[in-house]
Amino acid sequence: MDNSTDKKAQVASRLPVPPKRKRVLSDENQEQMQRVTKEKGKRLRSSLEAELPTVRVAASIATSRPRAAPIAALPKPQVIGRQSLAVIRPKNSIPGVTSAAFSGKPKVSASATQPAAISGDKKKRAAWDLKGQVSDMRDKVTNYKGKVQNLSGENVRLQNSKDKLLRDVEMLTSENTKLSKERCTLESQLQEVRQQVSALEREVARLTELCQRQEHTLSSQSISIEELQGANTSLTKQLLDKDVKLVCVSGENTSLKHTVKEQTDEIAALTVSVAEKDTEVHNLDTERRRLHNLVQELKGNIRVFCRVRPTLTQEKELPAGHISYPSNDDKAVVLSKMEESHVGREKKDAVKYDFNFDCVFPPSCSQESVFEEISLLVQSALDGYPVCIFAYGQTGSGKTYTMEGPEDITDDTIGMIPRAIGQIFSSAEELKAKGWQFTFTASFLEIYNETLRDLLINRPDKKLEYEIRKVNSSNSQLYVTNLRYVEVSSVEEVHDLLRIAKANRSVAKTAINDRSSRSHSVFQLRIEGENKQRDLKTSSVLSLIDLAGSERLDRSLSSGDRLKETQCINTSLSTLGMVITSLCNKDSHIPYRNSKLTYLLQNSLGGNAKVLMFVNISPLEENFAESLNSLRFASKVNECVIGTARANRK
Repeated sequence: MDNSTDKKAQVASRLPVPPKRKRVLSDENQEQMQRVTKEKGKRLRSSLEAELPTVRVAASIATSRPRAAPIAALPKPQVIGRQSLAVIRPKNSIPGVTSAAFSGKPKVSASATQPAAISGDKKKRAAWDLKGQVSDMRDKVTNYKGKVQNLSGENVRLQNSKDKLLRDVEMLTSENTKLSKERCTLESQLQEVRQQVSALEREVARLTELCQRQEHTLSSQSISIEELQGANTSLTKQLLDKDVKLVCVSGENTSLKHTVKEQTDEIAALTVSVAEKDTEVHNLDTERRRLHNLVQELKGNIRVFCRVRPTLTQEKELPAGHISYPSNDDKAVVLSKMEESHVGREKKDAVKYDFNFDCVFPPSCSQESVFEEISLLVQSALDGYPVCIFAYGQTGSGKTYTMEGPEDITDDTIGMIPRAIGQIFSSAEELKAKGWQFTFTASFLEIYNETLRDLLINRPDKKLEYEIRKVNSSNSQLYVTNLRYVEVSSVEEVHDLLRIAKANRSVAKTAINDRSSRSHSVFQLRIEGENKQRDLKTSSVLSLIDLAGSERLDRSLSSGDRLKETQCINTSLSTLGMVITSLCNKDSHIPYRNSKLTYLLQNSLGGNAKVLMFVNISPLEENFAESLNSLRFASKVNECVIGTARANRK
């Protein structure tokens, strides 16, 4: 019976044990959580000690023997062994609760321990005293039942305390999470504040430096203000003086207003007069152009000037007395030659050949005096008339010297081409005051063996073809394909082009001249003028040509390339003579196309142009035959009349 009763009591006395629960704290909040837990633990221990009373056992055990309760109705305590009852303390127990409340031996007062001592002093009942043993067992059960009830109540209170602590832990965990987030937010805000503080510190440093500069500037300005105040004082005094003078000047101003009014009326009258004078000047300029052209027409639209070059230093010993100039006629030149008998070689009277031209220049004439005679003709080019000036003569007669000047050029020896360009640009500058604006386009080519070459290109492209063509079918103006046309605005630019062309021109040595020009060089300056005030436009071409030397084959002793060059030169010069003769005879067909030279110059040789030919001759008697032929050709040209020139004006 004892064994069955102990087993039932062991089963019925099992107390509920709360599950173990690990508290896992993050490393980040561990230190803060420990501090909060310690504070919470202190408060909970104090509250639990106040709530949990000390377990006390009744001072005495009832001596009465009530009827024993059914075994099944008794609680089932946990039995460790046969004689003791142990209550396991939960791991998560609340600090502050006395150890006696959870031990198998509850704390009892002195009165409660006395019955136990009495029962302990009792002798062990005999085996046959079952009733006494039952009575003792009933007492023990009653004692254990009271202990179990106390422990069950205490367990309930501990469980409630545990739940409360778990809620507190959860609340603290959420608070800790919230505080962690706030801490992160505050750290980021702190970092931003630090950056702002750093920026503010830099700004403060900048402002401090600026303040120092401003203070320095302010100090200097303070000094300037003091100086200005002193100057202001003196100016104030001067202003007072000026006020006094202003009163005086006001009176004079009144009289000046009347004078200004009178002068305004006078200016208005003068403006009208200037407009009238401007119209009158324009009319006079138009009349000047007409009279200037009339003078040129009276002199002839084809004029011939004869120029005899001086004897060179190396030619002093050669005979040169066959040319004479009548004293009473500055337009005549006479060639004379002594005839000899073929039989007895007796000298006869000298044979004279008289020639008359528009002007004759003896060897003593300078370049400047020669240009004075053609300057009016150059002016006609600016007035809108096509003008052509060319030099003709045998090799070595001074054509290139006349047109371009010598190698070592000076202000006195400048040729006709640079002098004409200088006059054109100076006259154009003067005409600007009358409302004229001019544009100039220059080109420079040579005709070598009936082939066109551009003298403004240092290395010509052999693949390029230069052909003479019309601008359009309705206009007779000509141009050369692939030729370089340069717009020029000053005399210096033209001089640069002349130097380039002179270096590129074809020259060769012949029996008559060491540096003979073997081609016709043609410099053309296209002149476009416009007067917007009068709605007038002019267009003309100034052609300045240095022809190749003309000589007979028996005199030049040419052979090979020189022979071919001489034949082409003589053919083109013969064509030039035929064209001029056809113009003089007013033939229906003018053979311009027989030569590249005449084809290129057809607009400068016809009835709408002014032509001037220099015939250059040598002073040496050995060149008598060539000089005679040149003068005869020039006489034929001088006899031609090609009609009245017309200005190309719109």
